[in-house]
Amino acid sequence: MEMYDPLTSALTHYLFFTGKGGVGKTTTATATAVRLADAGQRVMIVSTDPASNLQDVFETELTNKPTPIAGVPGLDAANFDPVVAASEYRESVVGPYRQVLPSAAIENMEEQLSGSCTVEIASFNEFSKFLTDSAISKTYDFIIFDTAPTGHALRMLQLPSAWRNYLDENQQGASCLGQLAGLGDKKATYEKAVETLNDPTQTTLMLVTRPQRASLIETRRASSELAQIGMENQQLIINGIMTSANDAPSNTILSQQKDDLSQMSEQLKQLPQTMIPLRAYNVTGLDHIRLLLQGVQPKIAPVELEKIKFPVLDDIVTDLIQQDKKIVFTMGKGGVGKTTIAVKLAEKLAARGKTVRLTTTDPADHLNLFKITTAKIKVSHIDEKQVLKDYQAEVLTKARETMTGDNVAYIAEDLRSPCTQEIAIFRAFADIVAQDDSDIVVIDTAPTGHTLLLLDSTQNYAQEVKRTTGEVPQSVIDLLPRLQDVRQTEIITVTLPETTPIYESLRLEVDLDRAQIPHKWWVVNQSMLAMETFNPFLQARAENEVEWIEKVKQVSHDHYVVEPWQVNFEQVNLTV
Repeated sequence: MEMYDPLTSALTHYLFFTGKGGVGKTTTATATAVRLADAGQRVMIVSTDPASNLQDVFETELTNKPTPIAGVPGLDAANFDPVVAASEYRESVVGPYRQVLPSAAIENMEEQLSGSCTVEIASFNEFSKFLTDSAISKTYDFIIFDTAPTGHALRMLQLPSAWRNYLDENQQGASCLGQLAGLGDKKATYEKAVETLNDPTQTTLMLVTRPQRASLIETRRASSELAQIGMENQQLIINGIMTSANDAPSNTILSQQKDDLSQMSEQLKQLPQTMIPLRAYNVTGLDHIRLLLQGVQPKIAPVELEKIKFPVLDDIVTDLIQQDKKIVFTMGKGGVGKTTIAVKLAEKLAARGKTVRLTTTDPADHLNLFKITTAKIKVSHIDEKQVLKDYQAEVLTKARETMTGDNVAYIAEDLRSPCTQEIAIFRAFADIVAQDDSDIVVIDTAPTGHTLLLLDSTQNYAQEVKRTTGEVPQSVIDLLPRLQDVRQTEIITVTLPETTPIYESLRLEVDLDRAQIPHKWWVVNQSMLAMETFNPFLQARAENEVEWIEKVKQVSHDHYVVEPWQVNFEQVNLTV
């Protein structure tokens, strides 16, 4: 596989770098921008990633206006905060109703516009300016975006009913209805932006992934979703490939990468592929940015790492037992190891004499890949696809009773949103927790605070207007107070010792604070610092973890544990 080099790749005017958190989107996009600018091109790089570290990479304070990067003639950068943009947008929609509708209705509208769907739309609103402004287009040879729009957001924007007053009249639905309200004057701009995204002569989707199973699965999903709405001009960049090994950990990682890449889906294999080797330095500052994509690298000096005795998972188990917790969620972004941590917790609780109900929402049912032999653990599986399908059918049936045509099409698309998926799964959670046949329930993958508040506010408002697009079962209503009870519930945040996963985890915790859901413990998973390695690449990675583990220690008020890196032993076929 050839090494990625922007100067020899077939690149279009607009480049969108996308991938799951922590794969190196910002690093790769930044290195691309600098290499092109160094070659004499005029380049703009724009980030719409809430967890973007574009400012850290360039060591320059950035705003939503183009800022020249010192030391790189021809390169400008801008950094949008979509969370702030979403907040401002939310107020522009809700503000006019504050003195008109009852407080319950206002709260419901605000929560409708507090989820990831609204952030997606706010992000698109920001970078659509760069896609449609002819003056900007003529100024730069290349315009690079750190993070692409989701397929769901783009499909929503293409629906005629998304631009009608229907949205202003239906703020009580148990989903994300309303995130496009008030954008009627933007329709022409958005249509031009979508047209540009779908034009392979203008736009390329750069799919950045790690040579790891979870990352490759997520990349395949993103590739399919965006291809379905027209973004078919795609390239695959595999970041962080280990090229040499000299001890047991590095040999294990090298073997794991080869195995996972050999099982890559045919869909991804058909794309143009390049790779970036694993580097032994943190990619910040212009020197390292320029060095990243060069073939010749400096000799690596061994790193002396301080041996640290970190808190362990048993500390969490002891606390759960002492506090007599009844409901435990492992929460975090995809690929951080939530399932593995959930299984370990269940096994340790069972070893201490507790009966455990262990369940997951993963459609691949990874729990079946763990050898759980103790009778004290009862394993349940929520079929995410079936649960979602049933919920979508229920809501669409009710919608067709009062709606037709485009409005039903809008509802159907809205039901494909992340918020809707969480609601459907959460309803299934409620049934499992209500069984109450074990001392403790351990659930892999928690609903966000936004989902919980959406269900709660929807129910409150539905009582006023006497109608709803989707019924909220009594089991869900009864469960929310239990989840808010610190005497019963604990949500354990699982993350990796890296920039993006930790910032994403912090945003999830803000969600939970808003929903008044207790969350005390953090698990820093897959740590190189917690294991002994003599490989210079892994030692450098371990050294970079120090500041992020310290960050978790601070935000958790010392309620954290660190799990050492281990090879993923769940043998899942990527093509499934």
